[in-house]
Amino acid sequence: MTTSSLLWIPVTLAAAAAQTGRNATQRRLTETIGTVGATQVRFLYGFPFALLALGLVRLVLGEPVPAPEGMFMPFVLGGATAQILATALMLAAMRERSFSVVTAYMKTEPVQVALFGVAILGDPLSPGVALGIGVATAGVVLMSLKPGARLGAAGLRPTVYGIASGAFFALAAIGFRGAILALPEGSFVMRSTATLAWALGTQTVLLLVWLGAFDRKALVASFRAWRPSLGAGFLGALASQFWFVGFSLTTAANVRTLALVEVLMAQAVSHRLLSQATTRREVLGMALILAGVGLLLLAQH
Repeated sequence: MTTSSLLWIPVTLAAAAAQTGRNATQRRLTETIGTVGATQVRFLYGFPFALLALGLVRLVLGEPVPAPEGMFMPFVLGGATAQILATALMLAAMRERSFSVVTAYMKTEPVQVALFGVAILGDPLSPGVALGIGVATAGVVLMSLKPGARLGAAGLRPTVYGIASGAFFALAAIGFRGAILALPEGSFVMRSTATLAWALGTQTVLLLVWLGAFDRKALVASFRAWRPSLGAGFLGALASQFWFVGFSLTTAANVRTLALVEVLMAQAVSHRLLSQATTRREVLGMALILAGVGLLLLAQH
């Protein structure tokens, strides 16, 4: 196995670290500019950094920017829309539950990919895969239920938001990897960087139109909060750059599986930066989710 074939491992770890910082920054922004406004800043303020990265890659590598053709734009549009929905659902869940717990909900993403395969593609569900899904689901239920409490609407809502967020992030990963592979030419760095610029540009336009039509107050607030938003935009663009490079080197499943280390990173952020305690019950739930995802992946080899 060559060094280049292993490059996706450090790239993915760097993406997970940058994404943890971005998520924490966005979560703080929801308190001042709302969920939709905080969703928009990662794209609006990340887009200039993506263009800068594209210019630097073109300058350093001396390659032309590949022109979009074929299925590139449908993949970009699908991935961009799914990521917007995933981010909004993630931030909505984080307003009601611990940062690390919501991150763990989202990390049911590989499990949901398997379920999508059964429902949409008719992929077979082996006993090993079914066991993995069962263990991970048990972890989610354990984390969402408090001892002696009934699961009412208030407790169910953030759980549903978090799991749905993971589902849309899974669809986004598939869309973006499809777009990168659809580009006809260029190195993996150029194709991933060009795809990122198109994706963030598309997301910026979609959210500006939406906010301009339905929530101008949040749009104005996002412009006023430009200083913290710049940080979220930079971390978001940095994380996405690493994710996209990872998608260009290996399957989205490999990248998103290794990204489960983000659960541990998020727990550290909750304790040190957000002063949020993680209970033993939640720790056990996160362990079950990770174990379930591990069983799922082992069954697929």
